[in-house]
Amino acid sequence: MLDRNEVGKRGYLNEDYRLFHLRDSRALTLDYHYHEFDKLVLQLGGRVAYHIEGKCYPLQPMDILLVSRDLIHLPVVDPGQAYERMVLWISRDFLSRFSTPEADLAACFDLTVQREFHLYRPRGEDREHYRSMFERILPTPGSSAFAAQLLADTCVLQLMIALNRDLQAASALPDAAAYRFDPKMEEVTHYIRDHLGEELTIDRLSGAFYLSRYYLMHRFKEVYGCTVHQYICQKRLQQAAGQIRRGVPILKAAEEAGFGDYSVFLRAFRRAYGRSPRDWK
Repeated sequence: MLDRNEVGKRGYLNEDYRLFHLRDSRALTLDYHYHEFDKLVLQLGGRVAYHIEGKCYPLQPMDILLVSRDLIHLPVVDPGQAYERMVLWISRDFLSRFSTPEADLAACFDLTVQREFHLYRPRGEDREHYRSMFERILPTPGSSAFAAQLLADTCVLQLMIALNRDLQAASALPDAAAYRFDPKMEEVTHYIRDHLGEELTIDRLSGAFYLSRYYLMHRFKEVYGCTVHQYICQKRLQQAAGQIRRGVPILKAAEEAGFGDYSVFLRAFRRAYGRSPRDWK
């Protein structure tokens, strides 16, 4: 589902970007969710394990998570410690506007999706340098200083350039000690994403991976926080939305994503995005 809890408290991203400096001293009640925009999370304090598409990242201070749009994720917070972080929501349109053929500012998000590893852990002086770059984005309330908005835009661009440079220079092999995951369930999700346009049932999946129906359904929900059916539906909706965003006709996008019944697609799309596909487009 879309992040209705967080959206309800902090609003949709109608701007180019938005930065929050948050501190919670009680347990969060978020569900597994995804966004239509990209998100950066700078961990500052507390004990939290961030789950992204089945991988669990126990965060350390100054860790940076890159959560690309449409990735299913959830923070699990130890309520015994205050959870402090800075969160940057950023529009892909904003990044595209300042990108060039030689420098795609969204490349860092695409790279983490390709590597299936969404954590960047700065070292040494870079740790405070990144915190400083996040803090410079925070607006001064009521500021009428010359070019205040332009300065904020520049700070966001500096942060994105630094992240892209560091992610491209980092090893393509993820640090196995930095996350936990279930290899078999990851194989299942790869299979689902590669066969969205086909009929996907529990029987087909359990047969393909030599797992019992019971084990597959219960282990999948334990790892991903949603049922197999919910995951398939979400991935089909995301694929269809991506195709519609690129100009593919709505009916064709729905069919290619695996929706055999257009009315089922319309109902699911309205539940997920709050609008019809035509209005959303």
